[in-house]
Amino acid sequence: MKKYTIYLIAGLVATLILLVLASPILDAMFSGQTEFANEMYNNNLYFMTTLFSAIIAWVLAGIFYYVINSVSFSRWYHWLIVLAVGAVASCITAYSYCDGVFANDGVDYSDQLFGFAMTNLLVEVVMFVIASYSMRWWSTNCRHTPIPE
Repeated sequence: MKKYTIYLIAGLVATLILLVLASPILDAMFSGQTEFANEMYNNNLYFMTTLFSAIIAWVLAGIFYYVINSVSFSRWYHWLIVLAVGAVASCITAYSYCDGVFANDGVDYSDQLFGFAMTNLLVEVVMFVIASYSMRWWSTNCRHTPIPE
């Protein structure tokens, strides 16, 4: 098995571990806000927002390395732009999805949701870095982005 295939498998395993541990980790981070944490946990929102983050990270990394895959768009700051787009998209998705669920329940946690969305932004950054280092090796023009081999 090639070294690069091991990187892909390791990235997928790391993403699965983050998905499995998302609820306990995020619940512990927001345990001081008992009502909010209970509502998030009971509605399975920790897992769902982390799943959205993983999907966004892997899709955007795939788009960067295999669809865009251009020499003129292969610098580290281009990669950073795609990372920022993913982080903002994940933040907005997490806030909107959770706010919609809470609106259906008739509760308002908009202040706490903003803090959660910012935390989810950091989760997205970690997942995008994992996805990037897992799949960049097969790109013809961008495999040296963000850090050369």
